[in-house]
Amino acid sequence: MRIKNFTAFSSEKDNCAGMPRRDFMKLCGALAAAMGLPVGMAEKIASAVTSPARPPVIWLHFQECTGCTETLLRSTHPKLDTLILDLISVDYHETLAAAAGAQVEEALKKAMETHRGKYVCVVEGSVPTKDGGIYCKIGGKKAVDILKEVASSAAAVIAIGSCASWGGVQSTPPNPTGAKGAHEILEGMTVVNIPGCPPSPYNFLGTVVHFLTFKKLPALDELNRPKFAYGRLIHEHCERRPHFDAGRFAETFGDEKHRAGYCLYKLGCKGPETHANCPTIQFCDINGAWPVGVGHPCFGCVEGTVGFKKPLHDLATLHSYTPPDTYPPIDTKKGGGINAGAAALLGAIAGAAAVGAGVAMKKMPSKGGDEQSSTQK
Repeated sequence: MRIKNFTAFSSEKDNCAGMPRRDFMKLCGALAAAMGLPVGMAEKIASAVTSPARPPVIWLHFQECTGCTETLLRSTHPKLDTLILDLISVDYHETLAAAAGAQVEEALKKAMETHRGKYVCVVEGSVPTKDGGIYCKIGGKKAVDILKEVASSAAAVIAIGSCASWGGVQSTPPNPTGAKGAHEILEGMTVVNIPGCPPSPYNFLGTVVHFLTFKKLPALDELNRPKFAYGRLIHEHCERRPHFDAGRFAETFGDEKHRAGYCLYKLGCKGPETHANCPTIQFCDINGAWPVGVGHPCFGCVEGTVGFKKPLHDLATLHSYTPPDTYPPIDTKKGGGINAGAAALLGAIAGAAAVGAGVAMKKMPSKGGDEQSSTQK
């Protein structure tokens, strides 16, 4: 049953999409927290997502593996049926459509005409541009032409996945199809990038819910990524971070240190240069279900200059944190020395002191007496 007016229900028996009110409000509170909003915004979010006016969505597929759609299919808060039947109206989606051929093309045309200026255009996959863009055609039209036509009448454009955001694996040298991200095609338009291979479905859902609730896009960084999802380095929240600070690194896959859960920096983990919320949100609602959580280095898939560009086992560029030159003595076998937690704390203090010293030096007067105000990124 779809709730027409959120304020009309209050008992535990009432529900939204088969969900008890208490659980529904917890979901809205979690969405608010994920977007960096006060928990008190939960009721406003609830009111927005239960509104009868669902935003129409036109979902385009180009050069991709459909992994971004697959990750959306596996979201559980809300489930797919709740998402597409209660929260948004997916008017065109080639993978989910029951129709095919001329029928589905007619559905696209009708959706654009009916909801002109009101629909959300979601782009999955990179767009080929070489040789006029002939390497991807749908219904006889080139992908580049379809994108420009659909986006021109959209209320918002969202590029989901690294392929749609930066060009993805198709854009790696020599890039035979001239693959590009959607924002490179739609010059002058604001395209929200939600990179990842695949991205967490909740980064997409959070963006849509924010648009539903506040009638505007969430705060974006310089690469047009939602700050609530891509505002901080993976390295800042990684469960293996204490090992990094204490100088405990896996040297090879399968060695004793790797099996003990030590830091994967020396194996090429790109967490120190990758902005994403993977450690905190993870995947499939399973604790530890993200690359580092299962023992593999972060690939840096959300960064256009890292994933698919930088060799997997090359060391990451350290933007803010460097391992200290010396480490406190640790003898875990004999039980002597300080414990691992204390070692991690000392390592963190040393790292903070090093960063502070670097900032202080940059602020020292130059030879001309002028103060350098730049700080380390």
